[in-house]
Amino acid sequence: MPRESFQQRLRSVLRKQGTHLCVGLDPDPSKMPHPLQGRRGADAIETFVEGIIEATRPVCSAYKFQLASYVAFGAEGMAVLPTLLRRIGDARIKILDLKAGDIPNTMTLYAQGVFDRLGFDAMTVSPFLGWESVDAALTNPSKGAFVLAHTSNPGSKDLQDRVVDGHPLWEEILERIHERSQPGNVGAVVGATFPGAVARAREVLGPEVPLLVPGVGSQGGDLAAVLEHGRGTDGGALLINSSRGILFASSGEDWKEAARAEATRTSRLMRLPSP
Repeated sequence: MPRESFQQRLRSVLRKQGTHLCVGLDPDPSKMPHPLQGRRGADAIETFVEGIIEATRPVCSAYKFQLASYVAFGAEGMAVLPTLLRRIGDARIKILDLKAGDIPNTMTLYAQGVFDRLGFDAMTVSPFLGWESVDAALTNPSKGAFVLAHTSNPGSKDLQDRVVDGHPLWEEILERIHERSQPGNVGAVVGATFPGAVARAREVLGPEVPLLVPGVGSQGGDLAAVLEHGRGTDGGALLINSSRGILFASSGEDWKEAARAEATRTSRLMRLPSP
């Protein structure tokens, strides 16, 4: 019996959890809560992220790990990833945000490491080297790749808004993602800071292709517009990432309780529509 596609699994998790919330697990050494700042790097990061997982797991559908946040702690930071993934378990979607983009044989190695060795469900990829590099990350239908289309940072316009054949480059990327929408393991990254791009992405991609939308919370993205235009069929193709607003809700002794409260509040704002 064939395994379900990444898209099918994502839809199942979203419907079960009832929220679009994806919590970004992006620890910053300079922003650790005061009670953890005296600890060694690996111990601090493990304690902090485990605490965030414990506080937020009941109210989210996914977690996104920013690779740079673990590389910043060196080899010890990378070594805690398997432990953290086990803490999350299989009932949530686990995404590695590394924006991989390289020649096909290298992308194949990325996929083997991220999916088979570490156990992530999806990763972010860059299309800058061409679609052969993206395709190399899409060989396993049960594992997903979110392709950068229109990112949330202000500098995204430098290249992504360049006009190619009469329309912005990011729209061309969306068209290529749509061409790869079967067997159901490709999605797009579109920033909440550009709500018009979210609406256009859903129009181009159709109702089933997953969107990963960063940029709400501290980046000021328009959550209402994302929910209105990004949901797709029954809401089951949309993850909205929030990182700093939840992780660093408090720097004091109550950091875990503050993260729980902020994640709960955010999750309620991101509830899926009733079936």
